[in-house]
Amino acid sequence: MKKNIIRTIYPQVRKFTADTGKINQEKHYIRTLLEVDVTQALQNLKDFRSPGKKVSFLAWMIKILADCVADHPPVDGVQGKHNTVYSFKNIDVSTIVEKRVDGVGVPLPLVLRDVNHRTVYEVEEEIHFAIHQEVENEGDYILGKGREDKLMSVAASVPQWARLFYMRHFILRNPQRLKKMMGTVMVTSLGMKGQISGWIIPTSMHPLSIGIGTLKKKPAIYQGEIQKRNILHLTIAIDHDVIDGVPAMHFVDALVSRMEAGSGLGIS
Repeated sequence: MKKNIIRTIYPQVRKFTADTGKINQEKHYIRTLLEVDVTQALQNLKDFRSPGKKVSFLAWMIKILADCVADHPPVDGVQGKHNTVYSFKNIDVSTIVEKRVDGVGVPLPLVLRDVNHRTVYEVEEEIHFAIHQEVENEGDYILGKGREDKLMSVAASVPQWARLFYMRHFILRNPQRLKKMMGTVMVTSLGMKGQISGWIIPTSMHPLSIGIGTLKKKPAIYQGEIQKRNILHLTIAIDHDVIDGVPAMHFVDALVSRMEAGSGLGIS
């Protein structure tokens, strides 16, 4: 019987993935699934690149997202006490970098700080560094920072109920602490290319979560004609407890407009 069983031992970091799933179920998200024409953006990115200065789609997306969030508070707001919602002038964006820990592929967080006040080149450089950062053991759970062996080891060793209690009462209810720990915006991308066409629904505890799905050439009406365009499948999840539907949709409309125009690259 045992010969028919495949046994996989996951690194302890997977415990935090399970914790995120639990808390995600408690969030009051508004979710919207969009098809965004990024043909012009891809052309602008191609024109923008120069020798030694490559800019990825992800870095550009995170940069214009942070700029748009800064213009539409409190879309990434955090609930505080007494019916108060706090938002911040400097936008911290968390994203995921796939790494191998003890031979197993795991998603590790990278928090990009103050993105709306940085250049797209600086964002690209930090993502590039995290992608190539060595992960020697489970002490390197958080990319872009020093080793946190003791803190992460203790957190992983306690029962899940204890970790969830701490997160709910000491992190998620404290705007400053939440922002410092994980930022207020999450961007998840599972790779835009492939045979399938569709969206991903991000699992998160952030006030604002973005899921970058597949990128496909599809027929679309552009300037009155049917053309093959590059269509990105995008999911946006917004915490309805911190912002109402109408201002949330104003943010979505502004973000899509900037994406379709290929904004933020110095190209008109």
